[in-house]
Amino acid sequence: MIYLDNAATSFPKPSEVYDEVLNCMKNYAANPGRSSHDMSIQASSKIAETRQELSTLFNIDCPFDIIFTCNATESLNIAIKGLLKRGDHAISTAIEHNSVLRPLNYLSKAGVELTLLKVNMEGFIDINELEKSIEKNTKVIIINHASNVLGTIQDIEKIGSICKKYGLIFMVDASQSAGVVPIDVDKANIDLLAFPGHKGLLGPQGTGGLFIRDGVKLEHFIDGGTGSNSSSMEQPDFLPDKFESGTLNTPGIAGLYEGIKFIQKIGIENIQKHEKTLTEYLLSELKKLSYVKIYGLKSAENRAAVVSINIDNMDSSKVGYILNKNNIAVRTGYHCAPLIHRVIGTEKYGTVRISPGYFNTDKDIEDFINVIKGIYKQDSWS
Repeated sequence: MIYLDNAATSFPKPSEVYDEVLNCMKNYAANPGRSSHDMSIQASSKIAETRQELSTLFNIDCPFDIIFTCNATESLNIAIKGLLKRGDHAISTAIEHNSVLRPLNYLSKAGVELTLLKVNMEGFIDINELEKSIEKNTKVIIINHASNVLGTIQDIEKIGSICKKYGLIFMVDASQSAGVVPIDVDKANIDLLAFPGHKGLLGPQGTGGLFIRDGVKLEHFIDGGTGSNSSSMEQPDFLPDKFESGTLNTPGIAGLYEGIKFIQKIGIENIQKHEKTLTEYLLSELKKLSYVKIYGLKSAENRAAVVSINIDNMDSSKVGYILNKNNIAVRTGYHCAPLIHRVIGTEKYGTVRISPGYFNTDKDIEDFINVIKGIYKQDSWS
């Protein structure tokens, strides 16, 4: 199988990830932070080491400002619903994933004001329009760092500087960029950073996290055991315990640790360079095919390794079905980002999304292109 669906979840993982998940399950999958025996202490140590590695990766001063979650969706819900109250104003964009759009839609019915900025056909927001949208009650700007439909990479440093200028909270959805595009929370003035563990960070599914800058106050919506202040019925008010009730996914976090160590060994710049080279090659070959429509940027500059296309007069789901029959995995449809499809004109049929990853090769791209040529030829004859 040629796997080109890394925007959904990365595959394969580094061998060290698989090995450590199994090692944890077999040897130290006890409850971290709850007991004084050796297995529990080892589990706690692995959790702490992973927080430290994430802090280094994102230039976060205090590891305890990172909480572990099941995925970026949970992180975004904690951040959005924990931050916004009736009368607050939030600014986001039309290129967001439903993990942002749906919580915002839910809160808009409860009195939160919302502005969704338009994007152009390449997926970029207008920075001037962003600044003009700021109101007296604006509390937060929420931005998708890299689009899961078009791959568009927004200028988070410029947006972060605007947030700092107006004293606003800056929330970044790094679902498609964490582990692939360098992120420095201080340089970009990021106050809330949501990220999955199972995509660019190369960890297992069921892992993710949220960076909460010191001073940003969020309401929690899960109360329970934390292993701290256990004699009190009150939920702890300090990080990470405030948001980490219940048993953490220690085997998953142990695997995530190895994914991050792999990224550090290879170098995030080298991973980005490899994926950019594959994306540039993919785009150059697709542009030769007159019957293929490419959405968004036509080059790999300012673009993550995400490319959406359609073939003339063919439903995207049919293309995906045939690709699967040829042992090529892609994603088709709307990719949980409905508003951007209205912008690019694909609201009726979605797109075919190709998302190469670090472990893909030029040969994978060549084979994909050859199958696309065969699909069009066969469809033309039928």
